Amino acid sequence: MNLPQPVEKFTPEAYLEWEMANEIKHEYLDGEVFAMSGAKDSHVTVSGNLFILLRNHLRGGPCRVYMVDMKARVEAANCFFYPDVLVTCDSRDRASDYYKSHPVFIAEVLSASTAAFDRGRKFSAYRQLDSLREYLLIDADTPSVDCFRRDDSGHWVLYPYEAGSMVELASMGLSLPIEALYEDVDFDGGNQAGTE
Repeated sequence: MNLPQPVEKFTPEAYLEWEMANEIKHEYLDGEVFAMSGAKDSHVTVSGNLFILLRNHLRGGPCRVYMVDMKARVEAANCFFYPDVLVTCDSRDRASDYYKSHPVFIAEVLSASTAAFDRGRKFSAYRQLDSLREYLLIDADTPSVDCFRRDDSGHWVLYPYEAGSMVELASMGLSLPIEALYEDVDFDGGNQAGTE
């Protein structure tokens, strides 16, 4: 009988070295790597809108906004993820060009193939970041946003937002209409959010 060969796991250092030489992005979870697929138009548009809104709001201050290609490292969970948008205000993160370990804010735009993971195991890992104050989950297909915010006692509280809402990002002192996140997103093949 042939037994399956054991899978060799990457160390974080080996992953980073391998990932820098790779043309395809991979997330890293406790020694295993997972290839990332491309995203659809609405996903990319929403991510870009959020990046621009945050960049304009934070410009000139100590915080930096990153999107898509910057890894978030969660050392306590032995993982690296590529969030759609992250914000760090911690000067320690300037020492690393390839990942950030102290984000205050992370956003993931949900797709059918990743929504369960983003809400479950990924959020479980992100909660181990002492610096993280808000985790934003944005539905790419309908105006719906879930903001998980850490309160003063360390508990994560859900703040859901629907069409017509003002989305509050307390960690950055920013309030914005949900429609701003969905500007130029074509939901039904003709009407675009943010246009008449």
